Amino acid sequence: MRLSITVLILAVLLAVPVFAAAQSSADQNSGNRKFSQNLPDAPAPNNPFPSGQVSPGAPPPAPANTQDVGEIPAQNKTQGPTEVPVNTPPPPMPPVKTIPPGSAPPPTNSTQEELYKFVVNTNFVVVPVTVRDSSGHLVPGLLQKDFSILEDNKPQTIRYFTSDPFALSTAIVLDLSLPDNIVSKVNQTLPALVGAFSQYDEVSLFTYGSSVQKVLDFVGGASDKFAQVMNRVRVEATGRPSGVPVTSGPMASGPSVNGRSLDPGAPPPQARTYQPEPHVLNDAILAAALDLAKRGSLRRKVILVISDGQELNSNASYRDVLKVLQTYQILVYAVAVGGGSIPGYRQLQKIHLPGQAYGDILPRYAAATGGQVFPEMSADAIEGAYQRLTVVARNQYTLGYTTTAAVTGAYREIEVRVKRPGLQVIAKPGYYPLPPAAKGSSQ
Repeated sequence: MRLSITVLILAVLLAVPVFAAAQSSADQNSGNRKFSQNLPDAPAPNNPFPSGQVSPGAPPPAPANTQDVGEIPAQNKTQGPTEVPVNTPPPPMPPVKTIPPGSAPPPTNSTQEELYKFVVNTNFVVVPVTVRDSSGHLVPGLLQKDFSILEDNKPQTIRYFTSDPFALSTAIVLDLSLPDNIVSKVNQTLPALVGAFSQYDEVSLFTYGSSVQKVLDFVGGASDKFAQVMNRVRVEATGRPSGVPVTSGPMASGPSVNGRSLDPGAPPPQARTYQPEPHVLNDAILAAALDLAKRGSLRRKVILVISDGQELNSNASYRDVLKVLQTYQILVYAVAVGGGSIPGYRQLQKIHLPGQAYGDILPRYAAATGGQVFPEMSADAIEGAYQRLTVVARNQYTLGYTTTAAVTGAYREIEVRVKRPGLQVIAKPGYYPLPPAAKGSSQ
């Protein structure tokens, strides 16, 4: 009996701590429930960020089973934009384009090219200017304050000025209607013409006689293709037969004895009238100008004519071609060969006879666009003219201003002055703000 009482006492003593611990745990849980009722509502634990967002570094929520993986869930389409996952792969690199050796690189957003970047509008006028001293040498070191510009006798504010050289876009116009001895002399100089351009320039080639042919589209000035085409022209170009044309006499109908032809099948001799061969200089310059008009504004646009300056039977008139040149800010430089290089002969060409070619148009083109004519007779002088010409065209001062005149198609006169005595200023005397209507007429 005493043993049973002892066991009962031990069991009671062991049960008291267990009951106390259980009661303490229950009181603690009850207190936590009372404390949690005083807290505001919070987002669900699996999305602690506002609706439509995901936590940084966390994967996006899985779409519903009824939707594609790449489709936005329907309930999110009205909750604003969905955040793009942080781990989105980068976009693919653009394709890399290589440039042929010797060709001009395309324009980029470099600091130098930003300097030459103009806002294209009809009110902004760009004026390339060449300044020479009394000895004919180029004058460097002039500043913006040394220049002034007048348009229609009204002073203009110079808003752009640089003396840095420009890369050239040059359309070469080669006259193949020259006498064969002159063409042969010019052909000897064509390798020097190739060497006058740099890898930053671009060139094209037009030839003309009775019609105009585009032989080469724009390529790099130091490219192999340019050299190859000029070498082919040097070999194949022949020109027209030189000498006085024969229209009557025994040599006009072949060999004869006592007035009778040695060829029994030959027709009887007849008097022939001399017909001068066409020299479509206007058409050739117009074709080159329209091609240059498509080139970018980061380059100096130049037409280089190698000719004696004869013009006959072009469809385009001088006035129409000049409007295109002055509208698109294209300069005309020329190396005058043959008769065009003889001073006295050039003066006689100013007197035009009906039915004969014009001989003074090439100098007029150069003067009206701010270019120059280099009259040269020998092959060495012609080669030197190529180098001087490209140096002058590349190293002009460039001035720009914004005109306040109304935009019309009327011609506007320009006068550039240098505030230093004894200097010669070569610049275009005016321009047309708008391109002319396309039409063709006789000179």
